[in-house]
Amino acid sequence: MTMISPATMTVTQAATVLGISRSSAYECVRLGTIPSIRLGRRIVIPRRSLDELLASARLDQPGAV
Repeated sequence: MTMISPATMTVTQAATVLGISRSSAYECVRLGTIPSIRLGRRIVIPRRSLDELLASARLDQPGAV
């Protein structure tokens, strides 16, 4: 049986993936550093956007391949 991962994650889940605090993640969402979508009162982070953000950050690092 194949498990399908959700297309979005919570800000708390994104903070865990990024290794930052929950409050830092919310600050990054507020500043637009972490792309997000507001669904009513909920804020969700598209997994694809977070993957792209991480990929582009790796490319910006000196010595990245």
